[in-house]
Amino acid sequence: MNPDLPNPSATDQVSQTTLTPTVAHAPSPNQSAPTFSPLYQQIKSLITQSLQSGEWKPGELIPSEVELAVRFKVSQGTVRKAIDELSAENVVVRRQGKGTFVATHHEARAQFRFLRLKPNEGVQQYPSNRILEVKRIRAPAEIAKLLDIKVADSVIFIRRVQSFDGVPTILEELWLPGAIFKGLTAELLNEYKGPMYALFETEFGTHMIRASEQLRSVAADQAAADLLKIDVGAPLLNVERVSYTYGDKPVEFRRGLYLTLNHHYHNELS
Repeated sequence: MNPDLPNPSATDQVSQTTLTPTVAHAPSPNQSAPTFSPLYQQIKSLITQSLQSGEWKPGELIPSEVELAVRFKVSQGTVRKAIDELSAENVVVRRQGKGTFVATHHEARAQFRFLRLKPNEGVQQYPSNRILEVKRIRAPAEIAKLLDIKVADSVIFIRRVQSFDGVPTILEELWLPGAIFKGLTAELLNEYKGPMYALFETEFGTHMIRASEQLRSVAADQAAADLLKIDVGAPLLNVERVSYTYGDKPVEFRRGLYLTLNHHYHNELS
């Protein structure tokens, strides 16, 4: 028997106080029956909680599968299945011979994960930014709902133009919870030259995990036409995105107008 693995008799047995779901009495006609998640999903949730609490920060090595199995009193296979899902979701990154690391937006591989606009020809590049406006406002009802905050709570509003090879291509508006992004200014955004999500991670401890998007075609109004240097009525791709951090907490809403004359929106489905 491998001494590094948990005792087989304890395999997949979990502490009563941490993972075992509470069994409810028979539900009333107006109640839903209790739901039970597989054990590996519970382990995945506990690992995510540790990430959310900052126990392991972006870019850091997390404990080995053997160490996590001992910690949570489950089999190594159960931990591996939880890590597999977190890896598939880009929450952690496996590196051959080195271990498993918390994903970070500072890695080259992550820079284009949330930027789906690709050139029709040539190599994909990261756009340059021109910050037009940064201000703190009260959240409108629509934004408050999307960010799961109260109406009139403080939000940071950002407006910017992104250009490729000097050609204005994306006009974006962003809303961020003011309580999380205290101290975010136009000066800070202008000084930082990397991806915005890497800045959010480093300066505000907020790591974007996933995003939900809606796409539709629109015609450029006068304001968009002036900033993107196109004709009024020119076709644009409107992309609305809600981005989430650990615990599926929404922490950003952005609306972008994409000029697709020399670019296209690329996504892979699996």
